[in-house]
Amino acid sequence: MSTIPRAAPARPSLLVLAVTYLAFISLGLPDSVLGVAWPSMRESLRLPLETVGLLQLVLTLLSATASFSSGNLTKRFSTGPIILVSTVATGSALLVFSSAPSFVFLLLAAVPLGLGAGSVDSGLNAYVAKNYSARHMNWLHSFWGGGATLGPLVMTAALGVGVGWRGGYLWIAAAQLTLALLLLATLPLWKRNEKRVAAQAEQAALADGKLSSRSGASWLSVAVYVLYSAGEMGAGLWANTVMIESRHLAAPMAGLWVAAYFGSIMGGRMLVGFIVHHWGNRRLVAWGLSTALAGAVLFFIPGIPPVGLVLMGLGFAPVYPCLMHETPRRFTADAAPVVIGRQVGGAYLGAAVFPGLFGWIMAHTSLEVLPPLLAVMILAMLVSIRRLNRLG
Repeated sequence: MSTIPRAAPARPSLLVLAVTYLAFISLGLPDSVLGVAWPSMRESLRLPLETVGLLQLVLTLLSATASFSSGNLTKRFSTGPIILVSTVATGSALLVFSSAPSFVFLLLAAVPLGLGAGSVDSGLNAYVAKNYSARHMNWLHSFWGGGATLGPLVMTAALGVGVGWRGGYLWIAAAQLTLALLLLATLPLWKRNEKRVAAQAEQAALADGKLSSRSGASWLSVAVYVLYSAGEMGAGLWANTVMIESRHLAAPMAGLWVAAYFGSIMGGRMLVGFIVHHWGNRRLVAWGLSTALAGAVLFFIPGIPPVGLVLMGLGFAPVYPCLMHETPRRFTADAAPVVIGRQVGGAYLGAAVFPGLFGWIMAHTSLEVLPPLLAVMILAMLVSIRRLNRLG
């Protein structure tokens, strides 16, 4: 496995970079809000508890659909306009959420919300992977975690001051539409930034990769993202249940451990941003997955504090952003945006399918089967990435 660090690209527009960070905070804001808002939403709209599962599934599948097609759209229209239109779509959808009189309106709003979120996610990942260093790619995903952390706080504040879940969604919609205005103002800089970076890369002889989007490596990279999302989201969804119902940990303490798990992913990505230029994407991914595997083994031991959960979070931290940043270095310039769109779509599919599958397996066996399932996912990732590195 190659461990040679890649040279960082020359410094592009810092203003575009700042807008990109804001966009990823904004992307994370609505992702984690639904669970906080749902008790109030279902009470005021008189909905069954389980309908949130249908809503979440629709959002996830539409995001995956947009991600899979984003690469071809980006090649035709370029990144800036797509991000602008997608941000307007998500902001408008959240406005509909804030005033929806029934579940039908929520489902209708889920269409632009899911498609817009998937387009922003894959488009920004492709743009940063091509135009910025691995440091910024890791920090970008850490900022998404900041947005995902801020979202529930915004909704909780809205519920606390009496404006309710509708007010919370209205506040988040306002943030999205404000970002759209900022994107509109900076739109000319996006294409100019891409041209300058391309010229600098040519002068520095920083060649793109050689693999095509039709190669087996492209679909192997998608499979890695399916596995990664399955592991990260499966642990986040079910660890609390395992600790409370199987290991009889107090609910507040179990909640703190789950928060520490997600916090270790976010904090780990901030840390990786400082060291990735020295150690390289591939080495950090290998070390990260080895750490995550050790964490899964520790989490399998019920008699000790669940420190393995936090270790898994730290190990997962570099995987998504570092693999994403390697994509333009594996694949040709035309193929990279297409492959990145597929990777993000694969991540959405992994999040949509596997956590539920984990739940079904645990319901028919034991809650304690979760750590071995996670270990199998991590081992499969290690094997797949080793093969991917040999291909390109």
